[in-house]
Amino acid sequence: MSLENTNGSLETSFQNTIATVQFGHPASNSFPRELLNRLTAEINSLSRNEEVSVIVLKSEGEKTFCSGASFNELLKVESEEQGLEFFSGFAHLLNAMRNCNKIIIGRVQGKAVGGGVGIVSACDYVFATPQSDIKLSELAIGIGPFVIEPAVSRKIGKTAMTQMTLAAHEWKSANWAFEKGLFSVLCDAENLDAEVESFAQKLSSYNPEALYEMKKIIWEGTEQWESLLFERAAITGKLVLSDFTKNALLQFKK
Repeated sequence: MSLENTNGSLETSFQNTIATVQFGHPASNSFPRELLNRLTAEINSLSRNEEVSVIVLKSEGEKTFCSGASFNELLKVESEEQGLEFFSGFAHLLNAMRNCNKIIIGRVQGKAVGGGVGIVSACDYVFATPQSDIKLSELAIGIGPFVIEPAVSRKIGKTAMTQMTLAAHEWKSANWAFEKGLFSVLCDAENLDAEVESFAQKLSSYNPEALYEMKKIIWEGTEQWESLLFERAAITGKLVLSDFTKNALLQFKK
């Protein structure tokens, strides 16, 4: 299944019981709200699909896995209600990944920024390359990683999350992310697809019921995210209206 328009692309392919979901956008694989909605719907659909046991999440291109929220759309936010609606897109996606019945494997071929780091954090097992540097740049544009913070902190700890958040202009290396637990495996780019495919095939050979029960255990203690992430989205939705953020977005916009 393939869906494409000016808001980006989303394509799902199937190999036996493995579903591979690939998203893309011309602006460094950023996410306008419409693409977030489509990816969330696809994760929810695959969760209900009894023919699928494992999901691989990947993006187009080579240099960037995901650059987070669409700056163009952020500049169009004119009210707290619109801000809440936009950032709720990430809340819905993270909750969909958390609640998904299937194990989600992340294939991270390049850099991840902001919401992209949140998406990586919501994957259950992540393969990355030495080029997969990460950054939480939200403070630099006047907001903060409020919606994705629970997912990031759960993976790398509050201390490491704080280091990334306050050093908003600083890239953290892929090796740093691996050492902190965000990435499960680091491998050379030329071996990435083979490593992901091999692991996915092994995982898909296991008892689906056991994988489902393991998924529930992996995400124990996150039930409050159903409301917490939307409370955080409201904070960001308000901050994005500030003159500081509007000016910063115009500066960063390409």
